[in-house]
Amino acid sequence: MSTSSPRRRKLPIGIQTFAKLREGDGHYYVDKTAYALQLIDQGNCYFLSRPRRFGKSLFLDTLKELFEGNRALFSGLYADAHWDWTQRYPVIRISFGGGVLASVADLHDSLDGQLLPHEAACGLAQQMLSMRRRLSHLIEALHAQCGQRVVVLVDEYDKPILDNITDSARATEMREALKDLYSVLKDSDAHLKFVLLTGVSKFSKVSLFSGLNHLEDITLDARFSAICGYTDEDVDTVFAPELPGLDREDIRRWYNGYNWLGEGVYNPFDVLLLFRHRDFRPYWFETGTPTFLVKLLAERQFFTPDLSQVMAMEQLISSFDVEDIPPEALLFQTGYLTLRGREELSRAQWVYTLGYPNREVETSLNGALLKGYGVPDRQGLTARMQLLKLLRAGDATGMQAVFHALFASIPHDWYRKNKLAEFEGHYASVFYSYFAASGLEIRLEDTTNHGRIDMAVLFNNAVWLFEFKVVELVPKGEALAQCRRRGYAEKYRGRGEPIYLIGIEFSRTTRNIVGFEVETENPVG
Repeated sequence: MSTSSPRRRKLPIGIQTFAKLREGDGHYYVDKTAYALQLIDQGNCYFLSRPRRFGKSLFLDTLKELFEGNRALFSGLYADAHWDWTQRYPVIRISFGGGVLASVADLHDSLDGQLLPHEAACGLAQQMLSMRRRLSHLIEALHAQCGQRVVVLVDEYDKPILDNITDSARATEMREALKDLYSVLKDSDAHLKFVLLTGVSKFSKVSLFSGLNHLEDITLDARFSAICGYTDEDVDTVFAPELPGLDREDIRRWYNGYNWLGEGVYNPFDVLLLFRHRDFRPYWFETGTPTFLVKLLAERQFFTPDLSQVMAMEQLISSFDVEDIPPEALLFQTGYLTLRGREELSRAQWVYTLGYPNREVETSLNGALLKGYGVPDRQGLTARMQLLKLLRAGDATGMQAVFHALFASIPHDWYRKNKLAEFEGHYASVFYSYFAASGLEIRLEDTTNHGRIDMAVLFNNAVWLFEFKVVELVPKGEALAQCRRRGYAEKYRGRGEPIYLIGIEFSRTTRNIVGFEVETENPVG
């Protein structure tokens, strides 16, 4: 007896409307309604931060349809049999996701357009009121008219600020205007059934959230780690018809790995475009160039090898403000780093370990960082192609000319503007980001200080071990000598592969490589 394979469906790329996705039963859908009911059962006012294109808008729209009682859309889903469909609630959904809001006037115009239809439906007369008072009156009117408390869903609550993050004065104006608006959500508590704000970033409690201290932040709640995104099980079951012809382990390596202290997830946008195009590419990364982030990391002289393992307290990664933007918080909240673990130092004092979620982010972010650290795109690409040829050929000595040309391509004017005379880690940062941008498997050993780093690259059945030094700080030849002295090769001899020990020495005077020594160990027998 033969069994038929599950039929392929439409890929819901770019769909943020629950009704559009569910009508006709033509699209794949990962059921998130159990999370929705869990939120409603356990509380009523929430905040959730997730990176862009993770399905936040679709989840909010799912809640909207649920509260409005549109049962037909939930046929076969968890909520169908577990929700009280006799109850319906008025819903106000506000979104700042469309377009760039460049001023407070733009913000008020956007709000005006979103509140007007609700006010007209309630028969509220137009008055010259502030946006805060209009929202407050609308909530009270809906409660009185419908006989049920009101649901307020805010999507991209922080986007008006992030749209202007490079202009601190304008961003501050946006923050204060939104702070005034959102204060309604606390003052109107008696009229509210449920509130959820979502966005990319979490601003500090003393600024935007000072009037919203009643919101429960579920961003780092392990129970809701997979509230947005696809789990391994989702990929293997819901999307099973799309898997033939694709390497399952490559899908994990490239797109899995996002975590908020619970179950790990894939970015939905990546997975859906992979299934459409059948090709591994940085789909998510390409939708938003992190120009501001790259500039911030360069200005702060961030040691890029640290990106693979960043240690930070919860306060550092969980919020920031217009005037105070820790790179760790920005990297985590925007999705370029994710949680790898946490350790309790003392009662209620946690240290978090952050790292790249997957190969897509590691490769793409480091490619962008190379440009931020002065390497022109064309020279970077040429050097990358030459490097891969040398690695395949086992030609370690040939790398010297490639890297010398790479550092020589950084314009003198770039150094003048960035004042990196004291930033010895610049050389190691460029070197590391260059290898990471090439998509190679890199293992960072122990970092002794920000002027040097031990790095292992595993490629083409060989092990490449690098040690960096700055000649103005140590005797010539110390780079390779340290490789020998510390026995870097020992842990890799069991692989039975050639091992290349490479000592690279830079000069901050010439701003380039002045020493390049190679020692090769071939497997015995």
